[in-house]
Amino acid sequence: MMVRRLPRAPAPPARPAAASRSVVTAVPLAHVAVGPRGARPPLVLLHGLFGSRGNLRGVARALARGAERQVLTPDARNHGASPHSPVMTYEAMSLDVQHLLSQLGIAKCILLGHSMGGKAAMALALRRPDLVERLISVDISPVSTAPVSEFSAYISAMKSVKIPDGLSHSAARQLADDQLRPVVQLPQLRQFLLTNLVEVEGRYVWRVNLEAISHHLADIMSFPIFHEPYPGPALFLGGSNSPYISSKDYPEIQRLFPKADVQYIEGAGHIVHQDKFEEFIAAVLNFLPPP
Repeated sequence: MMVRRLPRAPAPPARPAAASRSVVTAVPLAHVAVGPRGARPPLVLLHGLFGSRGNLRGVARALARGAERQVLTPDARNHGASPHSPVMTYEAMSLDVQHLLSQLGIAKCILLGHSMGGKAAMALALRRPDLVERLISVDISPVSTAPVSEFSAYISAMKSVKIPDGLSHSAARQLADDQLRPVVQLPQLRQFLLTNLVEVEGRYVWRVNLEAISHHLADIMSFPIFHEPYPGPALFLGGSNSPYISSKDYPEIQRLFPKADVQYIEGAGHIVHQDKFEEFIAAVLNFLPPP
């Protein structure tokens, strides 16, 4: 594993905070808890775009055992079993997690987020540092990321899928896979998107809110402007084969997270916890306070 310790140089001049475009209301997040509630702050794991809490089930179990603390895995708004909303910004997503913590009586947590979930975790840590004891951002930086056009193509392909009623789930999934293939050429990515294909009252639908995601793609791919840094410990844990945490991001990471370390897991791509599961768990446990 490669470790980059960022220099503690003075931060650049603060930029003005972005003005809120509208009043944002939290939605109640569907979630699962692994392990009993204890005295130590729980871990909260936030999944990425087009994912769900099920993507982090194995991670949650391993971390609950290794860290000896409760682990919560919520579904983001417009994903999994959580409610749909026309708003899909990091302000909204971070407010949802804040609402969940309040609902569960959690005064402080350790946040771990992957990709979109990492940006939501960073946004909450920057808005409400009093709620976040430590932060782990998995393969994502507080900067703009992938081109919107790439994900727009995936959404268009998903919207165009046509599945007749009455098919078995395996047949429906195979038919959807065939229809996605011309646009989504990587089999692993197609299988990931297909986890969102569900049967509702005899019809196959996408459980993710494609309209809201499509409308807010620019928000999801960018990151809000903050001027006050998060004062707690932070770990940016990337895959060595992924471009999502690069050296050009270090100044902004340092400005917003002055106590951050950057680490790379050798041989891992963007889905670090899937590509190198054991190394990922070890890196996270090493960053957490000892049980």
